[in-house]
Amino acid sequence: MLTATFIAAQGIGPVAERRLWEAGILSWEDALRASPSDLPLNSVQRDALLPHLPEWIARFGVDDYAYFARLLPASEHWRAVPHYMDRVGFLDIETNGGFGSDSITVIGVYDGDESRIYVKYRDLEEFADDAANYALWVTFFGTGFDVPFLRRRFPETTFDQLHVDLCPLLRRLGFKGGLKRIERQLGIARDDALDGLSGYDAVRLWREWRQKKSQAALDLLLEYNRADIENLSLLLAFAYGRLKASTGFPG
Repeated sequence: MLTATFIAAQGIGPVAERRLWEAGILSWEDALRASPSDLPLNSVQRDALLPHLPEWIARFGVDDYAYFARLLPASEHWRAVPHYMDRVGFLDIETNGGFGSDSITVIGVYDGDESRIYVKYRDLEEFADDAANYALWVTFFGTGFDVPFLRRRFPETTFDQLHVDLCPLLRRLGFKGGLKRIERQLGIARDDALDGLSGYDAVRLWREWRQKKSQAALDLLLEYNRADIENLSLLLAFAYGRLKASTGFPG
């Protein structure tokens, strides 16, 4: 879907983009090969689009995900999902209830196959180096919560990845509320031990671990975080299919 995206050019919106698709222009290469007069755009739109196509193709060819993270509106980063699934990180953090740079207690990242959970006082610092392995973050309300916390905690780390925040995307599709509520609406179940737990419980469990040395509390906290990140992959698959269909893209 990324290489069929034309709305990054000034003056081309969803309607003009759909006209291009309906004319059989389904990629940047298609647009370059076509005669300019065959593009269903006005002259201003053609002049805005055509000079950018070679650079878009070149940047895509060298896997410059950061370029597209800057180029695309944040609300359209989902279009890049299929192209970067080999470097995706489903991301979620837990905190101790504070708002400072040292408040993160757990960082969970799921790559579609395995989960890696970083824990404060154990290996949290390793996340900073590992973050460079990802081209695309997927979160739920990460724009307002997870990423700002991570930027404060790791100020020297460049968070230049594409970022699909499922919270506003699912709201566009008519699903409101928090992560757990939307999971239930879509029939995504959690283990009985995790059912009903929330972010407040994550704070409580961390305090039980730190104050009472409760291994059971830490184990439950990590399983809670693991469920969060692994369920994000299910929500992404659902949201991507719906969003793609809503654009009218025929491919």
